[in-house]
Amino acid sequence: MRVEIRDIRKYFGSVKANDGITLTLEEGHIYGVLGENGAGKSTLMKILSGYQPPDSGEILLNGQPHTFDSPLSALKNGVGMLYQDPHDIPPFSIVDNFLLGRDKRLRLNYRAAESELKELSSKYGFALDIQAHVDSLSLGERQQLELVRLLAGGAEVLILDEPTTGISAEQKDVLFNSMRKLAREEGKILLLVSHKLEEVQELCDHAFILRRGKYVGEMEIPCPNEKLVEMMFGQVPPRSERPTFELGDPMLELRDVNISTYRLSVKNLNLSVRAGEIFGLAGLEGSGQRLLIQACAGLVRPESGQIILDGQDITSWSYHKTRAVNVAYVAAGRLEEGLVASLSLTEHVVLAQRETDFFVDWAASGQDAQSRIEHYQIVGRPDSTAEELSGGNQQRLLFGLLWNKLKLILLEHPTRGLDVRSTNYIWNLLYQRRQDGTAIIFISPDLDEIIERSDRIAVFSGGVMSRIVDAKTTSVKEIGHMIGGQL
Repeated sequence: MRVEIRDIRKYFGSVKANDGITLTLEEGHIYGVLGENGAGKSTLMKILSGYQPPDSGEILLNGQPHTFDSPLSALKNGVGMLYQDPHDIPPFSIVDNFLLGRDKRLRLNYRAAESELKELSSKYGFALDIQAHVDSLSLGERQQLELVRLLAGGAEVLILDEPTTGISAEQKDVLFNSMRKLAREEGKILLLVSHKLEEVQELCDHAFILRRGKYVGEMEIPCPNEKLVEMMFGQVPPRSERPTFELGDPMLELRDVNISTYRLSVKNLNLSVRAGEIFGLAGLEGSGQRLLIQACAGLVRPESGQIILDGQDITSWSYHKTRAVNVAYVAAGRLEEGLVASLSLTEHVVLAQRETDFFVDWAASGQDAQSRIEHYQIVGRPDSTAEELSGGNQQRLLFGLLWNKLKLILLEHPTRGLDVRSTNYIWNLLYQRRQDGTAIIFISPDLDEIIERSDRIAVFSGGVMSRIVDAKTTSVKEIGHMIGGQL
């Protein structure tokens, strides 16, 4: 397989997502696709995988021009994409998801599907229980299932968008080993879209760099990280320093809190977070940390115990009542839970207001949206929809919709999929919040981020919360052991 991307252009209004990009991909290579948030990486990959059409330009496979009108059309021609959020149906079984879009007969051949699924899983070192349902799988296992689906569909070109976000170190090793095998032994083309330069250095042999919708150069890997960062941003952005801060009185207290759902129970949560404190929660996905912050946000009701906010018992309060006393919750799923994909930035501003009149002043709301766009450096317009924004700009929008005065901010993966400059920007916003006495609790799969940004840390493993450790005196190794169950 040889892939040529020629003069691809894609515009969203005045925003030039892809502005004349030309690349050539050869079989047997793993390419890194780098660039800051909004550089055009995801747009280019979606065009290559048939998710959306270009405004102009062409894609050639082995010298022949091809037009993809859907991801299925691209896959039939050998191009498949593993998205950051797996495209599966959780209530369905693994085998049902494996067959989706592939077997269109009235009576599906489950026996053949199970045999093929077992064979491919074994070949690439995946340990999938084919009798299970997808909603019982971890994010890493869902990625493995999606990758096997693409390979069974005939993918010769595989695009992986931020594939290590939210998966364990062991699952990352399995994924990387399978990627090396696909490229080195089977001659496939792999494209890794990632902001983690250490992963690009570890896995790739070549990197393409985009900036503001344009192709700005390429580098053989390995090479100095500083060179890649300079090409991505035009300069090496200064690293933000974590400011010191004198913590205040307890803002949030959990007293013998027990939370149970049909999938997981978390028992005996005792925790006190002070005003201005940044408290990190580590652990594999589904270990219980998300239940804790959802209970504090009023989205999950505890079975027993008390949740105290600034001296007030909010244990049984709803999300809307909790929000009214200045508690903010920023979910990991930006478009699934945090934003409404088809609504404009102006409409989001209207929805986020504390109080609204019966009639909406759209002119004033548009001006408010423009002001927030400028203040939070969002690449978009008041009439841009949320789904038109890049992941980094969606995250900036979420922070731009938060109220000015907050007692508690609850965050899931606040810098998920963000480049180094956007990551520093988000944390600077949070540091400003703590100066106002806001307590911050956040979940992150990045142990370096947990240690660097937190004052204190708790680790969850199988529904059990560890002892609380000081971020200044712990290490990635210690946190890793705790995640493994050595609490």
